[in-house]
Amino acid sequence: MKTLKNGLPKIAALGTDLAILQYVHRILSDRFHVNLFTEQAELTASLREADGTDLLLMDWRSGNGQVREEALAQLASIRAINPLLPIVLFARAVDLRDVLQATRLGATDVILKPFAKSDVERAVEQHMLNGSLNAGVCGDQVQEIPLDEDTTFVLSSQRMRDLEAQCRLVARTDIPVLILGESGTGKEVATLFIHKMSARSNRDFLKVNCAAMPSDLLESELFGYEQGAFTGAVKSKPGKFELCNGGTIFLDEIGEMPAALQAKLLQVLQDGTFARLGGRFTLRVNVRVIAATNIDIKEAIAQKKFREDLYYRLNGFTLKMPPLRERSEEIPVFSHYFMRKVAAKHGSMPLHISPMLMQALCGYHWPGNLRELENIIKRYFILGDEQAILGDLRPAPTMGLSAMGAGNTIPAPGLKRLVKSIKGDAESLAIAQTLEGTGWNRKAAASKLQISYKALLYKIKQYNLTPGERQQGSSVM
Repeated sequence: MKTLKNGLPKIAALGTDLAILQYVHRILSDRFHVNLFTEQAELTASLREADGTDLLLMDWRSGNGQVREEALAQLASIRAINPLLPIVLFARAVDLRDVLQATRLGATDVILKPFAKSDVERAVEQHMLNGSLNAGVCGDQVQEIPLDEDTTFVLSSQRMRDLEAQCRLVARTDIPVLILGESGTGKEVATLFIHKMSARSNRDFLKVNCAAMPSDLLESELFGYEQGAFTGAVKSKPGKFELCNGGTIFLDEIGEMPAALQAKLLQVLQDGTFARLGGRFTLRVNVRVIAATNIDIKEAIAQKKFREDLYYRLNGFTLKMPPLRERSEEIPVFSHYFMRKVAAKHGSMPLHISPMLMQALCGYHWPGNLRELENIIKRYFILGDEQAILGDLRPAPTMGLSAMGAGNTIPAPGLKRLVKSIKGDAESLAIAQTLEGTGWNRKAAASKLQISYKALLYKIKQYNLTPGERQQGSSVM
């Protein structure tokens, strides 16, 4: 069964349910050349003929082990014929974990059953907007997906395109998502992308940093409070969960959430209910929860710092953000992107990044990941001094006895002062680099340095450390 319309993008639909195929044909055939297939052999023969199919809609079959394996084999066979063909699956919510495996074989999106006309149209349009139709996605193609005025999802590697496909998949559901990764890898960008691709995209998206405030303040921030709940509560105030009803809430640094609040969050995830601080009545909300952390969450569970039941409730699906050092091929892309952004913000032309500077950027280990790279590019734009930036990208020099000269003699008191000075400089540099790498998140920095939070505050004051050039700019991944 085929529709012949020349000059239109070509969409193929494969499935055994004729009602689904006919429905797809009815809603898409006015704008696309739609081919319907009930047998895989017919589809594969068509694809081998290089028929120019731009997108495949595939009815996903799941169930017992044999049916599931057949469906995966079918997908693998199609992907082998056309590795660049975007494939969108029609699937039931209960099949989600099977579909996740399908994404590893190349499925790029999913539409959950039962679906409406708008669900199909939105999935098709998103592939068109992302440049997938007619061209596919080339291995070296850079995609920039704007999410809001300050945030862009940048894709330039296969690893990040796979992650994008997973984000699109979980966006179709309301299951909680846990995003793991080092500070500065783009966890917030992935969260915003999931929100924008979801049915909640026209509702609120709110972020709460669980490491940025003490326990009492965090509880009132999340759940609100009633008048008289504590000193200074002169009137009632709704919390983020109330304000975000119908939308998505992003709980950053969830691993730093106090144990008492973890129990209250668990209740919200289980049945959508909670009470304001000092409140007598239970409130009910419908909020999508996405959480992120840069700590080893399983180690935190073993140390009784994080509830195991909360972890399993949050872990409906896990995304792992790779550090920049593991996707170093993207460093040139992000370097030029950040340079264009900061130049546009200041109404100036971008500075040239010389081969020497680019080599240094690509060879650096980036403990602060994308956030640190953005700060380096901003500093280069403002200073205009390539040598100063090259100095930042080299390891700190160490002073040995040979550097002092064989014939030099230093009195004992001078030696003690020198050693103390060297140790202080090294400690100051280590603390400054860690703070910069964590975006001056003091709690995260203290954890990485393996010192107490109070000790870190003392050291910051002792060495008179202040944030470097950290202008508000675009978020990116």
